Order: sequence, then structure tokens, then C-alpha cells
Amino acid sequence: MKLSRFVVALGLSSFLATTVVSADQKSIRDALKQALPGMEPDSIEPTKIKGLYEVMLGPKLFYVSEDGSYLIQGSLIDIKARRDLTEPRLAEGRINALNKVGTANMIVFKPQTTKYVAYVFTDIDCGYCRKLHSEIKQYLDAGIEIRYLFFPRAGEDSESYKKAVSVWCAGNRNEALTKAKKGESLPEKTCENPVSQHMALGSALGASGTPMIVTDKGSILPGYVPAAQLSQLLSHENKA
Repeated sequence: MKLSRFVVALGLSSFLATTVVSADQKSIRDALKQALPGMEPDSIEPTKIKGLYEVMLGPKLFYVSEDGSYLIQGSLIDIKARRDLTEPRLAEGRINALNKVGTANMIVFKPQTTKYVAYVFTDIDCGYCRKLHSEIKQYLDAGIEIRYLFFPRAGEDSESYKKAVSVWCAGNRNEALTKAKKGESLPEKTCENPVSQHMALGSALGASGTPMIVTDKGSILPGYVPAAQLSQLLSHENKA
């Protein structure tokens, strides 16, 4: 894969941060600067394999040789322990990326008492997204706080994108989102909004459809999950 295509596949540009790296990691950082100009890793850490380093770029992770010559994409498995070492780190990266967006840049439906949190990438015109939202009371009754981010599948400048912007720019975003999900027309509005940022993060997380749910532990659940089932999944995940 050409490096330019690799960068596009990662979808990272909105989520990179500068960190200080120790001298023994300088060769990796220098090699990445040449290969991926303008992209600064969030972290570079040694793995359990001598000479192999883990590199986090936003919500994405890959491995690089200590001299910066070789890059590996894929999962690192501890064969003896029968454990995936990559997925837990990816989960951390997803939550860190969501935290960078912040709840101030999401539409949040809060239960009376929050037991769990679920991030939902949604498309206003998606049938199963509408089904999920039509059952929002069931999620709230189960103590699940729903934090919405927009992922209009038709892309920027589509009708779904414009509806998302209009919802964000409404005086009452929660009420506007509920109306839009019911198919009601909203006054078209524009203002500073995070819709493109949501889309970039959704793409970086590998969203290919909606709804896409990210749990508060960073696991991805593609598609609609009923409230009772989601509550069970979140309860099990939080006990693990």
C-alpha cells in the first residue's frame, strides 16, 4: 500500500496530538515524519516483542520496527495467554478520540441516573437509526446515557448532512433531533458545528453504516441493538 493511501485509510488528521518521546524512540519518530509528513503520533511504546514498537495515531494503532524501517498493521496475539493485545489498546484509543470531541460537541440524552454510556454515530435518514431513537425512553429507563454523533452516510452537502447541521443549530438540539428522526421538516439553519468532525472520527473508527455504537469501554457494536440487549452487554463489559 502506498503511504498516501495508508494515510487516507487511517483517517487520522483530526485526532493527532504532539507528545514527547524518549531518545531511544527518535528513529521511529524521524522515520514517521518522513513517511507521514504532518502527522504526529499520540504515543510510541515498546511492545513485548523486542525491537517492535506500538504507535498510536488517534484511534488507530500499528507497529513499527525500532529502526523505523518496517510498519505492520494487524493484531498482536499473546499465543500462550490466548489474548489479543491490540484490541484493548484500540479501545483506549477510541475513547480518547471521543473524549477529544467532548460531550459539548455531542447531542446527549441523559437518564435520571446514568449507569452506562453509549456513543451512537447516527444518520437522521437511516431506518434503524430512527428505530433506535424511537425507543430512546427504553435506553434511558435502562440507565443508558446516549451520546449522539452525526455520520450522514451520503457525505457532506447531502440532504442528511444539511439536516444534521440544522439539528445542531436549532435552539433545542434534543427536541430538533427527535423531530427530524420522525421525519418532520426543520427550518434549514447553518452555524459553526461539529458534523464534519463527527464524520471524520466515524471514518477513522471504521464506520461503514449506521447506527454504530461505541461502548464506554471502547468496544464497537455495528448496527441497531435493542435497549435490553445493550444493557446486558454493557453490564457484562463493566464487570469484566
